[in-house]
Amino acid sequence: MARQFDLIALGTGSAAAAAAYRCRAAGWQVAVVDSRPFGGTCALRGCDPKKVLVGAADLVDWSRRMQGKGVGAGGLAIDWPALMRFKRTFTGPVPQHREQRFLEAGIVPFHGRARFLDEHTVQVGDDPANVLTARYVLVATGMQPAHLGIAGEEWLTTSEQFLELDDLPRRIAFVGGGYISFEFAHVAARAGAQVEILHRGERPLTGFDPDLVARLVQGTRDLGITVRLGTAVHSLERRDGRLLVHCATAEGEYACEADLVVHGAGRVPEIADLALDRAHVRYERRGVTVNEFLQSVSNPAVYAAGDSAASPGLPLTPVASLEGEVAAANMLEGNHRQPDYTGIPTVVYTIPPLAAVGLSESAAQAQRLRFRVHQEDTSDWYSTRRVAMPYAAFKVLIEEGSGHILGAHLLGPHADETINLFGLAMRKGLTAADLEEMPYAYPTSASDVWYMV
Repeated sequence: MARQFDLIALGTGSAAAAAAYRCRAAGWQVAVVDSRPFGGTCALRGCDPKKVLVGAADLVDWSRRMQGKGVGAGGLAIDWPALMRFKRTFTGPVPQHREQRFLEAGIVPFHGRARFLDEHTVQVGDDPANVLTARYVLVATGMQPAHLGIAGEEWLTTSEQFLELDDLPRRIAFVGGGYISFEFAHVAARAGAQVEILHRGERPLTGFDPDLVARLVQGTRDLGITVRLGTAVHSLERRDGRLLVHCATAEGEYACEADLVVHGAGRVPEIADLALDRAHVRYERRGVTVNEFLQSVSNPAVYAAGDSAASPGLPLTPVASLEGEVAAANMLEGNHRQPDYTGIPTVVYTIPPLAAVGLSESAAQAQRLRFRVHQEDTSDWYSTRRVAMPYAAFKVLIEEGSGHILGAHLLGPHADETINLFGLAMRKGLTAADLEEMPYAYPTSASDVWYMV
């Protein structure tokens, strides 16, 4: 006999938790299923532990930048084993805490990998006693590293494994030029590693403004990190205790040696083993194919949210939480709510951070919008000079006529915080004039917004 529920949420991260708590609060019988420790990517193997490492690297970098400007020689250094112990004070308690919160809310937890048996039924693990059926199933299983199909792929280290390193190897190569590679490369270099980024395209961080990316790449190279563009990794081999990374470039073959090679070449929804076909759930490379209400287009009993949904939302924690809430509302009350992705920022946590919200310049041009661009190198602005940061700039797109912010792109100290002001303006329909009228606390990075608009 299958155990009966109103909702089965596959996953325990931001999307699944948001939906599970809301449906349980409405009186539904809810189960959550996860084959990994409870808590999801962000809390355990993504945003939160990464930012702990970035914080230490930022402190070290700041102290080095200020030498000769009021800070004595010698500087600070990262103690990697101690930093990892500190990181685990954040991640270690999460699984038990999350499971306890589910239990206290009356949500039934199941440990094991789920797979569909039919449109409404899943089995957890191999135990035939763990068969669950429900009116609705939410797929919120997150992402995993993409399969690259290269020889020696088994020698790649995932970002999750990188976050568990007890010791940092001396030579590290990162495959791919996205968030993971740049963020971890900046941390590793400031912890004393020799670092190389190998990116197959001519421009890394393709989702961000190319002018600001160019400045960040220059800052990355000035840090001592080798950034090789137009360099496609095609194989890895292990020889005499070291790794050889073989690449193809326009000039011919290139190879580098490393003690560790990290997979930073993209992630895909973790849905391949869910047996979605048995439930008649259509899916694609970006995840479960959903309509505007986050409902499966082929099985009305299934919804999807977060990184495993092929929705317009970016693979970000705030988007996952938003989509979990929206999916829950639609399951509870019928399809009536669509996610609003307006003004949700995204950040690359390098040093300095690179942040963006809204449209890029090319996207605004493609939509034939009429807008003006405010942009400037801000490395000589007070807020940047006082922390001795030589890499800083911004680009803000303002619509002609309405004065609405179409997009904002920031590189520099506190860009990850300041970008939220632009996101708020976009979400609430504030204009550039509204932002100009605000009497900001001074001197702060936020007070620079007045000059940016």
